[in-house]
Amino acid sequence: MISDLVLGESLEVLIDHRGKTPRKLGTDFVDSGVAVASAILVKNGRLDLSEARFVDEATWRRWMGVPTRTGDVVLTSEAPLGRVGRVTTDEPLVLGQRLYGLRGKVGVLNSGYLFYALQTDQVQADLLGRSTGTTVFGIRQSALRQVVIPAPPFEEQRAIAEVLGALDDKIAANGRTVSTLLDLTVAHFGWAVREATLGATTFGDMATIAGGGTPKTSIESYWGGDILWATPTDVTALDAPYLARTSRTITDDGLIACASSLYPSGSILMTSRATIGAFAIAQRPTAVNQGFIVANAHDPEHQWWLFHEMKSRVPEFLSFANGAT
Repeated sequence: MISDLVLGESLEVLIDHRGKTPRKLGTDFVDSGVAVASAILVKNGRLDLSEARFVDEATWRRWMGVPTRTGDVVLTSEAPLGRVGRVTTDEPLVLGQRLYGLRGKVGVLNSGYLFYALQTDQVQADLLGRSTGTTVFGIRQSALRQVVIPAPPFEEQRAIAEVLGALDDKIAANGRTVSTLLDLTVAHFGWAVREATLGATTFGDMATIAGGGTPKTSIESYWGGDILWATPTDVTALDAPYLARTSRTITDDGLIACASSLYPSGSILMTSRATIGAFAIAQRPTAVNQGFIVANAHDPEHQWWLFHEMKSRVPEFLSFANGAT
């Protein structure tokens, strides 16, 4: 039997540090110490601390009135809203100002189940529906507490979380295999290019090059449809360059109202701002915002060559970039 649990009534702990920074606590970041988890480190269902900044232990004690523990769920509160990860250690950890820390109440809401429930379309839509903002969506703690989590009895929640966790472990292993294969492909491509005799051909000669746009966020009828609409954060969050879903979708009217075409499966998506040179291959027809260059070879047999050629030329692309920030 599925019941609707109100999130705020089902949590043992809700950590909210919006607005808190080291300088407001009279200190600053240091070269080593206690890792600071920020929203940008929550990617693809994981909290990756490999690029975290640090504070000293005294700052951690002032910052974290309630310490995290293994299994706690972290949820991004904005920019972007709704990404989730899990704390994997009992070691000291600081949660940054755009992260909520959530711990389910024993016997009511299993934290592992909560981690997966927060990623479902139903709960993601509830989060977005309770958010505020026009270009950057965020959710206040008072609104977050009202989010509804559909859930079976507690023991069933635990069993579901264990099965999904085992599948996640397998997915992670597959991801490492894909990463190794991509590294081998890049090395082989570099060797093939060095050995080949190549002519002077531009990207424009061999491919259709296009971009994207954003429908007006103030017009509700443009949003929430069946059309994938990618932003650079959708791509930079990927473990492997295959984009099968996006954090936001648009309607047919939204597609007509923006500068993006609906690009076919197999299109090469390269981010062109706010991280230049992150790549993905669209797995479904996809529209994109203005932060992309989209490429499709005139000859479909050249598509993967084009993908690897573009990846190898990112330093050159950066040399042509403009802008101050």
